[in-house]
Amino acid sequence: MKPLTRMATGMATAAALFLGGLPAQAFDLGAMTAEERAAFGAEVRAYLLENPEIILEAVNLLEQQQATDEATRDVAMVAANLEELHNDGYSWVGGNPDGDITLVEFMDYRCGYCRKAAPEVAKLLQADGNIRLIVKEFPILGEASLFASRFAVATKQVAGNDAYKQVHEALIEMTSELNEVTMRRLANGLSLDADAIWEAMDSEAVTDELRRTRALAQNLAISGTPTFVLGNQLLRGYLPADQLKIIVDEQREENS
Repeated sequence: MKPLTRMATGMATAAALFLGGLPAQAFDLGAMTAEERAAFGAEVRAYLLENPEIILEAVNLLEQQQATDEATRDVAMVAANLEELHNDGYSWVGGNPDGDITLVEFMDYRCGYCRKAAPEVAKLLQADGNIRLIVKEFPILGEASLFASRFAVATKQVAGNDAYKQVHEALIEMTSELNEVTMRRLANGLSLDADAIWEAMDSEAVTDELRRTRALAQNLAISGTPTFVLGNQLLRGYLPADQLKIIVDEQREENS
């Protein structure tokens, strides 16, 4: 019997006891006097105190229903924003560009769980050669995060996708302070034009790309990183490669 049904049955039982054994359906709460309602409430309270597991079961059922409702909303939001997720025209695309499954990651370079997720995503792409990866720069952890994303996006716009990949991987692992000195050192170490990248960081083109990604995140109710969009699912938070792989397989099965 479902928890809410059990609770209703318990209340009906208490009502029947209160009404001297009359059938549960015979009572009308609205027709009770104040004294009768108080007595009925006492019976219900006593029943629940004697059977407290019903309350826990009802709470668990409510949480399951809320999770199901949230998943349904997520699927609808992904469907409504699929074109911007998969084909915005500016986000970096890695993995297999022609893959049958697309994994989108909203990330922040200063996010500890994004750093933890990076090798797991790499492991997934290496194990499954048919996944398309799209990276969305979503700096939400302060000025250092925004600074890093501006540098990465400026690198992509100035020097191309291969340079972006190198800078992206370096920034996700960088532990030193993010400032002009460290950024120029990074660019020079990769044989990139540090002056050109630095000049582009505050350009309208970089600002617009970050603004569009933030608007997309708002449309998807994304407020934390990492957040993944895998197939039609929104996955909020860190997931290891093996769990991501399970969802990849589920998506392929749905698509077949």
